[in-house]
Amino acid sequence: MSESTKEVLCSLDDLEEPGSLGFYLPSDQGPREIFLVRKGDLVFAYQNHCPHTGINLEWQADQFLDPGGSFIQCATHGALFRIEDGYCLRGPCAGESLQPVCVDIEKNEVVFCPEAWE
Repeated sequence: MSESTKEVLCSLDDLEEPGSLGFYLPSDQGPREIFLVRKGDLVFAYQNHCPHTGINLEWQADQFLDPGGSFIQCATHGALFRIEDGYCLRGPCAGESLQPVCVDIEKNEVVFCPEAWE
């Protein structure tokens, strides 16, 4: 990722562990919704839509995790996804996966690469 294409989403300190945050990002196809999930020192990012119906996953703003903070959970269907790879373990989309989004941690900031949308 070159310096000119980095887009800072948030400070790592803004993302609780475990925790999640949602974002709207520009793209050639219009704004897209993504979310970040922190697990330890790692941050994972996915597009905010359930593979079953395409609806948003969160049950309220920035709430993408199950009550225990162990899985990503679809608020509508209760589907559970692994944080590490977005794979659906339980629910109507079992066996499918969330669409990953490229992010990295640099200097304690979570950065996104806009070219990933192309």
